[in-house]
Amino acid sequence: MLAASLPRIPKIMNREAAMPDVPTPEVADHGRQEPEHRPIAEILSRQEELLARLLESAERGREEYRQGTQALFYELDQVRREIQAVRNMEAIRWQREELEREPRYQEPLRLPRHTFQVNSQNGEDGIIHEIFRRIGATSRRFVEVGVGDGTENNTAFLLSQGWTGCWIDTRDAFVATVASRTDLRDGCLAYRVTAVDRENAAGLLRELDVPPEFDLLSLDIDQNTYHVWEALHEFAPRAVVVEYNAAIPPAIDWQVHYAADRAWDGSQNAGASLKAFELLGRRLGYSLVGCDYSGVNAFFVRSDLAAGRFAEPFTAENHYEPPRYPHLLHRRGHPRAILDRTPPGSPSDPSS
Repeated sequence: MLAASLPRIPKIMNREAAMPDVPTPEVADHGRQEPEHRPIAEILSRQEELLARLLESAERGREEYRQGTQALFYELDQVRREIQAVRNMEAIRWQREELEREPRYQEPLRLPRHTFQVNSQNGEDGIIHEIFRRIGATSRRFVEVGVGDGTENNTAFLLSQGWTGCWIDTRDAFVATVASRTDLRDGCLAYRVTAVDRENAAGLLRELDVPPEFDLLSLDIDQNTYHVWEALHEFAPRAVVVEYNAAIPPAIDWQVHYAADRAWDGSQNAGASLKAFELLGRRLGYSLVGCDYSGVNAFFVRSDLAAGRFAEPFTAENHYEPPRYPHLLHRRGHPRAILDRTPPGSPSDPSS
């Protein structure tokens, strides 16, 4: 009854036929074109150009970084130099005030306050000058073992004042310094480039025609200074300068074990104590007359010349100076150089 009451629906045999005839919408391409196929060579060329630009930019960045880093390190180095200069000036001022204020250094026969520096490292120039002002110079001849490059040692200033002598060093750095100076080619300076030990020391001086008596012997051999001076007993210089080990208290007699090829390793196990040098000097006929303020060098004068001219007693306990060299080893003034030599006998020669 229900089916009979519903309207008849026509049977659709063809779906397309049943669909209304609606036109298909067109999709706008907005100017789209088929992709252009460029040649491979052109693509590779473009990639190479882009890569070159990238590398150029990276290189420019590296160069800017390098230049910036260099500028930074330059500024840091300038700051370091300025700080060091201030420290040096403070050390000089402190040393001067100490030498002027401390009663010990005001004793008229003591040597430390007479320090000055021309070519020496620790003011030895001034003390050597004062020693010979008191005892007088005779031959004005020196021997120095351990001279560096020739511009910083204990006898370069004497050489410029008309003295003559001998230099010996294991390295030849000083040879170029001497060869560059026409005023040092008149036979005023003999030299040898060789190691010096207890066995060959006296023979080297004889080879260099050093007379038994001359004015100054300076020894800076680091490890074996004590043993080499001991081996030179046949020579009688009027004054001797040696480096001592100030780390050792003045009452202690100590020296390193000898080995001809033993070099200083930079530690405090080196050289000999001031007491050891005092006793050695006494055996060789010398009196300990003073040390430099830095605690590096000890000065001896032949005993027949010392009495009444220097502070007594001539002992390590009396003349010892503690190690101050970490703070006081520095150059003052312009870069070092040997001064023009004053010919012996000229009006400006102090001994003429």
